[in-house]
Amino acid sequence: MFYAIDILGTIAFAISGVLVALSKRMDPFGILIIATVTAVGGGTLRDVLIGETPVSWMLNLNYIYVILVSTVLTIIFKAKIDYLRKSLFLFDTIGIGLYTVVGVEKGITAGLNPIICIALGTMSACFGGVIRDILCNEIPVIFRKEIYATACILGGLTYFLVRKLPIDNNVVFIIAGLVVITVRLLAVRFKVTLPSLYK
Repeated sequence: MFYAIDILGTIAFAISGVLVALSKRMDPFGILIIATVTAVGGGTLRDVLIGETPVSWMLNLNYIYVILVSTVLTIIFKAKIDYLRKSLFLFDTIGIGLYTVVGVEKGITAGLNPIICIALGTMSACFGGVIRDILCNEIPVIFRKEIYATACILGGLTYFLVRKLPIDNNVVFIIAGLVVITVRLLAVRFKVTLPSLYK
């Protein structure tokens, strides 16, 4: 289950990277680079921080194959994707939900404090998107007033709360991931944002 969630997160982030690169009219090589850093950037930071090296995608070529296939299929079917920005938002949201759970679980496995686990899950979920946006000359979403990292933090808290219940660990993964996705979707739907320091 853990591995499956990691792969699904990789697919979601790779697609979001391709969509941003396409909107910037990059060449195929540029698109592949953006897809790759978006998909593995957060996981790379996570693994380096907990001293798990070489990082996971370097030890398992399935991640690279998944990114390549996701990139090619997204390019091929780009004409079928209506509302590019909505598609980007959806896949990015799915990605942060899945990667938050993976990051938290990795922190638990490493024996870290729950607060650090939640921080690790948040960084794991957000850092790939930060690299993507910087390379594409955009202000990263996490640095704007949108509910983004906050959704990851709430998902991480949910993970630890639900984990105390007598339910299967796979169900805990799903519930925590859905909390992140739902909070982000509802925040955008109802235009809920963090307070602004600027007028």
